[in-house]
Amino acid sequence: MLFIYLYIIYLISVFAGGFTGFYPWIRIDRLNKKTLLNTILIALFIFTFLMAAYLAGFFPQPVAAPTMAAFYSFLSGFFTGYAVRLISLRANTGTILYTHQSFWIDHAPNLLSLIIILFGLYRSALLTSEPVTDIRLTSGISLMCFGFFGWTVKLVPDFRSGGILLFDKKISWHQVISWHWYSENVLQIEYMSDIGKKSEGVKEFLTSIPEDERLRIETILESKMDEHTNQRKELLLKDND
Repeated sequence: MLFIYLYIIYLISVFAGGFTGFYPWIRIDRLNKKTLLNTILIALFIFTFLMAAYLAGFFPQPVAAPTMAAFYSFLSGFFTGYAVRLISLRANTGTILYTHQSFWIDHAPNLLSLIIILFGLYRSALLTSEPVTDIRLTSGISLMCFGFFGWTVKLVPDFRSGGILLFDKKISWHQVISWHWYSENVLQIEYMSDIGKKSEGVKEFLTSIPEDERLRIETILESKMDEHTNQRKELLLKDND
């Protein structure tokens, strides 16, 4: 009976993590050094506290193992939900007009993600002679889900028919205010972030463009800027009201 209850808790943790990852409460573009450092410090503090409690006998193995398995289950759901969100966002932003392609951008991250997935499969003990425990199984699955998430993340902007995808954020074409060449091979794009939220204001990002593809990206940007001129004016007027 306890076995059934534990797996119900793990399943609830998976769904809770998937719900958290799927909805855009956490976004890559909002991460900064301070937020990242604070998150790491909080995580280290929690793990240190749990380890101290375990060594002191206040956190015995029968309680510690299910707790960690539930945590790994939450991570599995979170990374899966986040990956599904990115796939859905990419599908809803139309066809690709331009993306900078190279080995280090396209294949190297995917290769690393594949290695993480394979290591997660090994960690789960499903294909080894080691006994499959709750922690081994859930930690291995969480690694595989993290690898799947890494597979869906693009390190460079995707210029698509419905807008620009910047990591996990869609910038509609009418939100793009201007663009210019920051340097010979670096393009700078300014855009209105989060429609209706004046506090966000105008933001910008830089991306590298090969010299032989400058004309192609210029043609795309000029075409899309002209196509959404009226919508852009309405957005700017609304923001100034």
